[in-house]
Amino acid sequence: MKNETHFNELRRLQRDAQANGLYSSEHEHDACGVGFVVQMHGKRSHDIVEKGLKILENLTHRGACGCDPLTGDGAGILMQIPHEFLAAQCREIGFELPEPGRYGVGTVFLPRNVFERNACLESFEKVIHEEGQKLLGWRVVPIDENAAGPLARSSMPEIRQVFIEAGRGAGDSAALERKLYVVRKRVEAEVRNSDLKDPESFYVPSLSSRTLVYKGLLLPEQIPAFFTDLRDPSLTSAIALVHQRFSTNTLPSWDRAHPYRIIAHNGEINTLRGNINWMHARQKMFESAEFGEDIAKILPVIQPGGSDSAGFDNALELLSHTGRSLPHAVMMMIPEAWQKHEGMEQDKKDFYEYHACSMEPWDGPASIAFTDGAMIGAVLDRNGLRPSRYVVTKDGLVVMASEVGVLEIPDEEVEAKNRLQPGRMFLVDTEQGRIIDDEEIKNEMAAAQPYGEWLSNNLVRVADLPGVPADQLEPQSSEEELLRLQKAFGFTREDVRILMNPMAQNGQEAIGSMGNDAPLAALSDKPQVRAKDRASAHPPSTTTRTADTGAPSARTSGVGCCSQPILKLPSERWA
Repeated sequence: MKNETHFNELRRLQRDAQANGLYSSEHEHDACGVGFVVQMHGKRSHDIVEKGLKILENLTHRGACGCDPLTGDGAGILMQIPHEFLAAQCREIGFELPEPGRYGVGTVFLPRNVFERNACLESFEKVIHEEGQKLLGWRVVPIDENAAGPLARSSMPEIRQVFIEAGRGAGDSAALERKLYVVRKRVEAEVRNSDLKDPESFYVPSLSSRTLVYKGLLLPEQIPAFFTDLRDPSLTSAIALVHQRFSTNTLPSWDRAHPYRIIAHNGEINTLRGNINWMHARQKMFESAEFGEDIAKILPVIQPGGSDSAGFDNALELLSHTGRSLPHAVMMMIPEAWQKHEGMEQDKKDFYEYHACSMEPWDGPASIAFTDGAMIGAVLDRNGLRPSRYVVTKDGLVVMASEVGVLEIPDEEVEAKNRLQPGRMFLVDTEQGRIIDDEEIKNEMAAAQPYGEWLSNNLVRVADLPGVPADQLEPQSSEEELLRLQKAFGFTREDVRILMNPMAQNGQEAIGSMGNDAPLAALSDKPQVRAKDRASAHPPSTTTRTADTGAPSARTSGVGCCSQPILKLPSERWA
């Protein structure tokens, strides 16, 4: 009871701080251990699950715990849906599962309070019915509470699995995934906007016809002890993506554990505020032939209150549901440095430049592992500051992790080993049974559409617009009004001299130490207005600031510009 009171008080203080402007969850980051193991040829086994859990255990030093040494910052595993295992479990409950690919299963965190839990269940079932799908039933996920630490137990949700059969508008696998996505987004919005006392206790870690997530506020070795399903030999997969979290300046929680629905992330997204703002600015104009009228049901795309990893997962999830392959979506969000890359083929540059009109890079430092249940891969952002390594064995086992040595593999069994490179993609396709080379992936994507022709016919560059002589420009404000506004927004003479004047005269931004030497608010009568992008130890890398890292310069376009999400061209129908 004492631990529960302590945790609930922390949650209350967190909500109060957010409401009063003292805290914002968008600044939460983590530095963690991430890894995956995959049987390249798609052969499912319980051994892959065990190997994934072993990787997780060997990444323990990458994670952290708090004042309660038995409660971790979060850990979890993502795998393919173990159909045979779940079919047997559901048969015991009293309902039959359809054939694989014709149903979805979701892991759901629910409030412990019975009235609030029932309200969430009713909302879920109502939305499933309204979306034309069939609820097959619910399963209480068997757990061993004693395996979790005291603080984890005090905040532990009720954990259930929901089973949904494909219905109206879910004729194939991709359509079913989109419909499950719509169901989840609608339920999340209903619960978030409800009058529940603690809507944050409702969360859907996964809802898919392809993948399943087990995760929580646990240490790595606690995952198989807590989730007894993971010890069953009939639970099989060809893919296991694992993550151990080290949260920084955050209050760990069950929902913040990784993996998310598609990704597991090591590092942080330093362009997050801008990425989220652009998504919010564009989403009202989204169009999609795949979603049709359902497009309005998935807004907001970025779930409020999520971490940088959660926001990245939200955006990648949307892109992958709009007709793009997962590698295509990853290339849009984490492009390699391309603008001044003299050795890069022009069609590949055209691909990146075209997509830069509708999506800014999500820059790290970040190492992202991703999967859709058939493909699994990893990529570093173009800064390359989160090293990861992989090993391929002669019998088709592929292991990738934050470091070497996460699994013991005899040297004579190793066929290849290497490291992830900045902006390059490492991808394993279990349906094709092979590793797809970075060049092959990107050349195929670049050749899929006439991006160069589209750019040539439709792109209007700022530099090509007719200029207006400075002496013909009318001042927008009087000197007195300008001075008043500068004071109101905290500008100083130093800001104008060092920052503003060089930008106006030469189009260059002054770069200094990027530290924060502002006096404490309590010791100064100066305004404390700060830029939304927080200071960072890394160079600026947003799309309009740094051409040297490969980001596009500012531009406008008749078919799709930096304020318009869709390039409305005959062959490009994606949102």
